[in-house]
Amino acid sequence: MLELTDLKTVKSLLTFYNVSAQKQLGQHFLIDKAALDAIVDSANLGKQDYVVEIGPGFGVLTFPLADKAGRVLAIETDKKIIEILKSLGSGYANLEILPSSILKLDNKFLHDKYKAWSNNKTQPTKYKLVANLPYYITSSIIKLFLETDNRPEVISIMVQKEVAERITAEPGEMSLLAVSVQLYATAEIVRIVPRTSFWPAPEVDSAILKIVPFSKPRFEIENYKMFFRIVKAGFGERRKQLHNSLSGGLNLDDELVVEILERSNIDPKTRAQDLSIDNWVSLYNELKTQL
Repeated sequence: MLELTDLKTVKSLLTFYNVSAQKQLGQHFLIDKAALDAIVDSANLGKQDYVVEIGPGFGVLTFPLADKAGRVLAIETDKKIIEILKSLGSGYANLEILPSSILKLDNKFLHDKYKAWSNNKTQPTKYKLVANLPYYITSSIIKLFLETDNRPEVISIMVQKEVAERITAEPGEMSLLAVSVQLYATAEIVRIVPRTSFWPAPEVDSAILKIVPFSKPRFEIENYKMFFRIVKAGFGERRKQLHNSLSGGLNLDDELVVEILERSNIDPKTRAQDLSIDNWVSLYNELKTQL
């Protein structure tokens, strides 16, 4: 098997197949063996696992996943890359390559493929997402896999360092993305991966982020659309005090918003980034009758 974290090997493959890295599509080849091992290990894979990978490239992550997991579904849009991946991975009977964009698939489709595979097994099976994600679709991918009833057991992904830090933030540095993830899962940064671990090097550092979804959301919320409408309003103008951003974003009387915040044990002069998930749920329960 080729050593796909070796830069000379990557360049040789690009030359041999007459292709080039498409930076606009987030194609940065991982050339750091330690980082590769870390993302594979973070998923704690076994032969009972069905793994979905997005953007496999030449298979630097794909083949180690296939070595450990029972089944790997690799989703790739680039036709030339698909042909190379098929050639390099021809010896893996447990590898399926799906020529599609993940954003054109719904979670039910992926879950149905997993269930079809798992129904043929005698022991319980597990569904996991492991991927080196293109930066520009990170938030969309996380949303796709968390805001559904068919959540993976584990999501181990390489993402932009700043995004990983936003997702794992605590009150004082919270963001809309942090609320969106932490409502559905726990999240931790496993390892920081410097930009020099990729070729061509991106402009920012990366991080391996491990997300473990809850079997059901942390809180019972009657109307998730309304809940996130409130959260988005709060974060709409981050520099403003919370009572101002909520009254403006929700088109409510400021005095009413101040009263509701105080009733929720939240200082009206605080800012959205200071609130915990518990605070947002309390605020939702007080505000929902006003919207």
